[in-house]
Amino acid sequence: MQIPFAAISPNQRYHLLTQTVIPRPIAWVLSENHDQSLNLAPFSFFNAMCSDPGLLVMSIGKKDSGERKDTAVNLLSGRDFVVHIANTAQADDLTKTAATLEYGDSELDGTDIELVGVPNSSVPRLKSCDVAYHCKLYEHHIVGQNQQMFIYAEVISLYLSEKVFSQDGKRITVDANSVNPLARLGAAQYSGITPAFKVARPK
Repeated sequence: MQIPFAAISPNQRYHLLTQTVIPRPIAWVLSENHDQSLNLAPFSFFNAMCSDPGLLVMSIGKKDSGERKDTAVNLLSGRDFVVHIANTAQADDLTKTAATLEYGDSELDGTDIELVGVPNSSVPRLKSCDVAYHCKLYEHHIVGQNQQMFIYAEVISLYLSEKVFSQDGKRITVDANSVNPLARLGAAQYSGITPAFKVARPK
């Protein structure tokens, strides 16, 4: 089957893209609302983009009402935010934080998610995540008919829990199996990773 994208709706394109560009990493973003309450939401149009400066990129759509999602509003304010890499045991909590709430209502209310401070930031991180990026907005732009927002997040610092990395001199090696990252598939499906393996690099 060859499917011309011009012949199908944006909604059909979305479902086909999210079911075929798999697995996708998930940015679990904690940001601060205008009233200093906290917003927590997952985004799976997300990846690393650049190393100088260190940039992450995520794509954020709109609410069904047409309003900007709360995370986008918060990130555009210029306040710091924290991007987490969830593990497979956090799938239920992560899914719950995808709910659409009124601005200022925190997804953390009624959960057992613990927070810990981040150096030089007013925004904390999720204690249970082994990988967390303290970020600030680097740049953004809008694309497409639905005005999808691309956020370029500059990494200020990276938190790694002791159990996911080893260090030999200046070289830090992160063990993917220990991170056990949660990956997004399509149609409300998630996945973990198979055991990591290496192949020989070309000489």
